Amino acid sequence: MNIHEYQGKDLLKQFGVTVLDGHIAWTPDEAAAAAEKLPGPVYVVKSQIHAGGRGAGHFTSDPQGKGGVRLARSIDEVKAAAAAMLGQTLVTKQTGPAGRVVSRVYVEAGCDIARELYLSFLIDRDTSRVTIMASTEGGMEIEEVAEHHPEKIMRVAVDPASGISSFHARKLAFSLGLTGKQVGVFGRFVEGLYKAFIQLDCAIVEINPLVVTGAGEIVALDAKVSFDDNALYRHADIEALRDEAEEDPKELEAAKYMLNYVALDGVIGCMVNGAGLAMATMDIIKLYGSSPANFLDVGGGATKERVTAAFKIIMSDPNVEGILVNIFGGIMRCDVIAEGVVAAAREVSLAVPLVVRLEGTNVALGKEIMANSGLPIISADNLADAAEKVVKAVKEAQ
Repeated sequence: MNIHEYQGKDLLKQFGVTVLDGHIAWTPDEAAAAAEKLPGPVYVVKSQIHAGGRGAGHFTSDPQGKGGVRLARSIDEVKAAAAAMLGQTLVTKQTGPAGRVVSRVYVEAGCDIARELYLSFLIDRDTSRVTIMASTEGGMEIEEVAEHHPEKIMRVAVDPASGISSFHARKLAFSLGLTGKQVGVFGRFVEGLYKAFIQLDCAIVEINPLVVTGAGEIVALDAKVSFDDNALYRHADIEALRDEAEEDPKELEAAKYMLNYVALDGVIGCMVNGAGLAMATMDIIKLYGSSPANFLDVGGGATKERVTAAFKIIMSDPNVEGILVNIFGGIMRCDVIAEGVVAAAREVSLAVPLVVRLEGTNVALGKEIMANSGLPIISADNLADAAEKVVKAVKEAQ
């Protein structure tokens, strides 16, 4: 689960992480009022969406204009910047061409920036440890730094048994070129971030840029914080921060039925049981010359109602030109899948090719249910056969 920058900063501040003063605003007048609470004379007005690269982005209403992060030198300029952003669609590298509508802005105090650094915490799946990444190339996307200057990325893994120690922070501080009192300040900063990461069950905490001010202070100028969905039951206060307007409506609907769904940009909808099989299904669709419209794992214990809901969610995507259902019934029974597919196809008035591959428990009964449904369901014998048939059917229907 992702949250906005200002929400992330509010949480990190509770762990001793230094951030600038700022206030959220939903209207231009609220933005002006927020600026009046800050010392000035320089302010920063930041669009709040769940995407990075806001400063380098553009608004669809003004493609050649300023981005979603703007400097203001007066209250009037703050109000004007907020008016230009609120209600507009901001497009960044991370939003894709559709962009995101800006519903709120964060008005923050200006900062005397001497240096821009990069700092993040994440789980390294290879080592099963929290890994701290740092770079002198703050302000740049870490992917670009990794591609063009990999030697400028430092990594430190933290043993979960012993936790964070001062030497972790010192090693990073020296590699970032920090000196004197900055080393100690940076150490406390890193320790605060680590505590936040562990106690809040974060998936990632990214500070980009982390700045050294003219006075030598260490400040989080930005904050990207996301959480492990599987741990949200422990954090009702964090779950309350969720902004559903920033999430795909299909993914929200899927969550209601405990379906693992991720929207993609292809044309063939997928309904599969098991994450590994779902990944293999998407791969083989690509192999046969098309692209998946989604990842959807109905799980091993799906009911007819969940299968029906999954089918409807797939069909709600206007880009879907064909559907591939690929089920290996171990715990899941093929007849339950068949009943759900048939019920959903009738309910939504199926208008695209549907290919179904069933194997496993009650497979014969499942195939019989589909054959007797009177619907134009194309049966497949194996995964390769299913992918080939759905790609061919989509092309013929175009």
